[in-house]
Amino acid sequence: MSSSIIQLLVLAGIAVFLILRLKSVLGTREGFEKPPVPLSQSETRRERPEFEVIEGGPDRDITDHVPEGSPAARALSEMKGADAAFSVSEFLQGARGAYEMILMAFENGDLDSVKGLLDEDVFQALVDVVAEREDQGLTIDASFVGIRELALQDATFDSETGEAELTVRFVGELTSVVKNAEGDVVEGSPTEIKRQKDIWTFQRQMGTDDPNWLLVATGE
Repeated sequence: MSSSIIQLLVLAGIAVFLILRLKSVLGTREGFEKPPVPLSQSETRRERPEFEVIEGGPDRDITDHVPEGSPAARALSEMKGADAAFSVSEFLQGARGAYEMILMAFENGDLDSVKGLLDEDVFQALVDVVAEREDQGLTIDASFVGIRELALQDATFDSETGEAELTVRFVGELTSVVKNAEGDVVEGSPTEIKRQKDIWTFQRQMGTDDPNWLLVATGE
């Protein structure tokens, strides 16, 4: 056998060996396979999970506090239209603080400290009650415990005048001791927590520079 034939056989053997090695690594393709085509951007987006964005849905700052579509909800929406900075949740946080301040000022007979939070008629009515209490020689030693319940009960808005009113129901907890002129306890206990239920209405002119709400009515 000539040397040239031997060389051909050796090269053929090497070629067969390489083909078998490539098959073991890359696998076997059957038939004609198109090369992979990169996906377009639109196709790539379709393969990703779609999240529907709902525009114009209910305002949770409103529907968390009053029923959707109710007169109160419509009034609150109009308030937001008149004052973009208005937030129902932030108002209720402020009302919580105002309730404690006003209630304790009344119990302790120090209404001048909260006069800026009260409508003139409400301020005078509370002053008269404190004066009557003092005329009877009664004093009150009270301590605020906390607010057990707080809920927005109603909302009204006058679009012509921009006057907004929000009515809030409070259930507060406090200790209160009433003493007579001799210092004897006539009502309450320093260790007994009593619940104070109130329905207060706050008023404000929307769209003005004054952000403060005034207490304009009280009830139970």
